[in-house]
Amino acid sequence: MRVIPAIDLKGGQCVRLLQGDMDRVSVFGDDPVAMARRWEAAGAELLHVVDLDAAVLGRVVHGEVIGRMAGAVSIPVQVGGGVRDMASLDRYLDLGVARVILGTAALRDPEFLRLAAAGHPGRVIVGVDARNSRVAVQGWTEATDRDVIDVAAGLRTLDLAALIYTDIGRDGMQTGTDRDGARRLLEVVEAPLIVAGGVSTLDDIRGLKPLAEAGLWGVITGRALYAGSLDLGAALAEVSGWNFPGEKG
Repeated sequence: MRVIPAIDLKGGQCVRLLQGDMDRVSVFGDDPVAMARRWEAAGAELLHVVDLDAAVLGRVVHGEVIGRMAGAVSIPVQVGGGVRDMASLDRYLDLGVARVILGTAALRDPEFLRLAAAGHPGRVIVGVDARNSRVAVQGWTEATDRDVIDVAAGLRTLDLAALIYTDIGRDGMQTGTDRDGARRLLEVVEAPLIVAGGVSTLDDIRGLKPLAEAGLWGVITGRALYAGSLDLGAALAEVSGWNFPGEKG
C-alpha cells in the first residue's frame, strides 16, 4: 500500500484546511516546489497536489507552479482542482503531471468523464468526496443527495487510474480514516482505491492493513505530516511489506 503526501495550494502557499473549509486554513510553507522535493527526499513514491483556489473557481489557478513542481521531482504527481473541461486536463498533462483528478466535472458531466477516461486511459482519477455518505462538489461547497457507494459503483466501466475517497468530516481533523466506508467501496469499485481524510498517527496507518489485504491501493495524508504526528519514513516502512495477491491496480 502507498502512503501519499498531500500538498494543497491556496494563494501560492502550501496549506491544509479543516473539513474543506476555506476559512479554516493553516499555512505550512510558501515554496511548493521545495515542499515537493521534501517529500520525494523522504521516500514518497507519489505526490498528491490539489489546487484549492481552482476547485472553487472552476479553472486552473496554480498551473505554472504545479508544472515546476512536476519538473522538480522524479516521482509521479497527481493533480486535482478545477478540472472541468478537456483543455484543463490536457494542460496539466502537458505540464508533466502524471495523473489528473476529476471531481465536480466527473459527477456533473458524465460524457466529459467518459471521453477523458477513454482519451487518456490510466491517467484520469475520479475524486469522490462525501459528508455523511453524501457526495459534495464545487470544492466541497455544495452538497448533493447522491450516495457515495452508488456513485462509485457507476464508475466501474471506465478505465480509471484510481478512485480517491475523501471523508470530508475527517479531512484535516486527524480523527482516523473512514475504514467502514472504504471497506464498502472496495466491494463495488474496479479501479484502485485511495482513501483520504483523518490520518493522525502511525496507528491509523496500521489500522488500514486489513483494507490493504482487501485491495486498498493507497492512503493520502497531509496535516499529520506537517504537524509532525506522523513521520513519513516510519509510515512507509510500516507498509513496505504489505504486498498481497488481492491488491487492485
